[in-house]
Amino acid sequence: MRLNAVEMGTGAPVVLLHGLFGAAQNWGTVQKRLAGAGRRVIALDLRNHGASPWDAAMDYPTMAGDVAETLAALAAPGATVVGHSMGGKVAMVLALTRPDTVGRLVVVDVAPAANPPALRPYVAAMQAVPLRPGLTRREADAALAGAVPQPGIRAFLVQNLRFEGAPFEPDRPSWRLNLPAIGAAMPAIEGFPQLATRYPGPVLVLAGERSDYIRPEHHARFRALFPAARFATVPRAGHWVHAENPEGFLGLLQPFLDAGS
Repeated sequence: MRLNAVEMGTGAPVVLLHGLFGAAQNWGTVQKRLAGAGRRVIALDLRNHGASPWDAAMDYPTMAGDVAETLAALAAPGATVVGHSMGGKVAMVLALTRPDTVGRLVVVDVAPAANPPALRPYVAAMQAVPLRPGLTRREADAALAGAVPQPGIRAFLVQNLRFEGAPFEPDRPSWRLNLPAIGAAMPAIEGFPQLATRYPGPVLVLAGERSDYIRPEHHARFRALFPAARFATVPRAGHWVHAENPEGFLGLLQPFLDAGS
């Protein structure tokens, strides 16, 4: 599948992969900064997200295949691939199965391991939002509040709603996300495939200081798959590392990118 791509800048290619419920636009600040530093920065919408096509299949090898196909079409071989959360798992599987496409790898706040089913209520709550004509952003936010108590996360989810009346939008509210496919694929999204391969290239693993997605016991699993992995922590950041502390994130990312120039 050819994915929707948002490009900025020229130079060595850097690919940005968002997490579950995200989109290429979530990397806006980081993408602009990296492009301004002389890099060709390609942010992708993963399948069933943003402006990319929809499909029922949503396992990690399939999503990694989408990224490989898209990068081949964009003539961006050997790119540095940066993936957050679900996008980080896609990036890891891409490196393990198609190492020729990945020059360097950055994994942001996720491990090559299974996650608990904590986000399934989000999918159910989004599917339950009454998509009636006249729905307002405030009403959509209120409909999600029972399952998603954090206002910041609700705002992040509501970004995926199209409201009628805006230019180029439909006549009634609709989700940009393929929620039925995402809901059905949650067990695969939460997991990580068993792969008997290793990626020998440079790898940077970035964890949020206030996040528990990467735990000490995960380091051995990282090293088994990625023997050159290095670990660092972004201070004052939870799971949404690059949004919560972009300066801290870039302060660790840019030296790693420079080392490969």
